[in-house]
Amino acid sequence: MNIQIFGTKKSFDTKKAQRYFKERRIPFQFINLAEKPMSKGELQSVARAVGGLDALINPDARDQDAAALVMHIAEVQRFEMLLENQQILREPIVRNGRQATVGYAPDTWKGWS
Repeated sequence: MNIQIFGTKKSFDTKKAQRYFKERRIPFQFINLAEKPMSKGELQSVARAVGGLDALINPDARDQDAAALVMHIAEVQRFEMLLENQQILREPIVRNGRQATVGYAPDTWKGWS
């Protein structure tokens, strides 16, 4: 398993995801989105794995204007807008190869081992 957790240090669900893997002694790599945003390829891969861009958008994001704008623009523009405004992504994003989850999803992670 090659687990990557994308999130921010202030996100409680990201902390819970890190704790989940630590308690099970499963090694993971934490990527702080505040310091290093996801690349275009990473975002595309995650979007494919979770069923589209809509699953990645956090409607309760701190930047309500950007979240609302992303929800109401064309699909082509939506990807580019998300790439530029990663603060509106739901956290954590947990990847295991081509599989990915958005949010705290321990039931799905159990099936990965």
